[in-house]
Amino acid sequence: MDTIKLLEYFQNRQAEILRSIHDFVEIESPSFDTEGSRRAVDFLVETAEKIRPIEKIERIGVEPGEHLVIEAFAQGEKPVLFLGHTDTVHPHGSKKLNPTRIEDGKFYGCGIFDMKANCILMLEILRACDELNLKPSRPVTILLSCDEEVGSRTGREIVERFAADCEFCLVAEPSANGKVKTGRKGTGNYVLKAHGIPSHAGLEPERGASAILELARQIEKIHALNDFQKGTSATVCMIKGGTATNVVPAEAECTIDVRFTALSEAEKIENAFKNLTPFDERVRLELLGEINRPPLERNEKNLALYNIAKKKAESFGYELGETSVGGASDGNFVAALGVPVLDGLGVTGDGAHTLEEYILVEDLPRRAALLASMIL
Repeated sequence: MDTIKLLEYFQNRQAEILRSIHDFVEIESPSFDTEGSRRAVDFLVETAEKIRPIEKIERIGVEPGEHLVIEAFAQGEKPVLFLGHTDTVHPHGSKKLNPTRIEDGKFYGCGIFDMKANCILMLEILRACDELNLKPSRPVTILLSCDEEVGSRTGREIVERFAADCEFCLVAEPSANGKVKTGRKGTGNYVLKAHGIPSHAGLEPERGASAILELARQIEKIHALNDFQKGTSATVCMIKGGTATNVVPAEAECTIDVRFTALSEAEKIENAFKNLTPFDERVRLELLGEINRPPLERNEKNLALYNIAKKKAESFGYELGETSVGGASDGNFVAALGVPVLDGLGVTGDGAHTLEEYILVEDLPRRAALLASMIL
């Protein structure tokens, strides 16, 4: 179908889409909030049940909430996978600080950019296919996880299961100033603990083995692992230790955020962590954590998918740029399986994870038309 007609459809339906986004954003669903997650899924299921091409709706209950799988246009071909999440970083009550509202063409709300507006958009694309009597060349599977913002502890297995059988994956995570994401860094999260020996800081300081001093020395070694030219970073983000102002600290720990563009770099960093040895032999080091997400590498498969999207966008005068970013998403898991992935396809906006989060109203029909044309 002509992409300009798709654009006109979404422009004509924009008021209804905005109302759905408003109502969905108003349902607070922070990560680990089981009840909030279920309410969010209730809303999406109620919406999906009214869209005729949808043939299967599956709610997968887990400890943090519910994952949601929606399947439409069943046929023999491998499906297109739409990927997203319903959890947000905003705790209950945050909407009082960033009320759901439209001001000067910006639609504000907690989690609206990352990524509740885009959850609604996926369903609206299936509705458009129904109302315009269009049938995609492939089945469409929408997978919305409930713990993406906190590492996909339960979501990863489900994402990989559905991704393994898909032809390509469209990730409706937030765009980067309107640009889609053809590359994302992988992530690792670690905690380094030091177990020392306590003593009185005034009477017998020499009998103690300071866990804080040991950790401070180790942080220098960790910082030396950074290689910004290769896109590799190891950043100590939090540190704590000690029990009292007059006690040589026996315990201390720090968190380490690791980012990388290639798995070989991740393995190098992890090996370095595992081989850390104490400066003070009386102190014992303990390492916790692991590589959380593999990188979404900027390769030929992903760039080919971007070039298709770029041409689709150009057909209705929409400029679509691309970039690589340091943040990760569930799309990283899909890319690691060798499946072509295009990430950052969400509505243009800004302020992800802040109380100034918004999307641009004028961009909504354009993104919807682009996504619809990609599955058609």
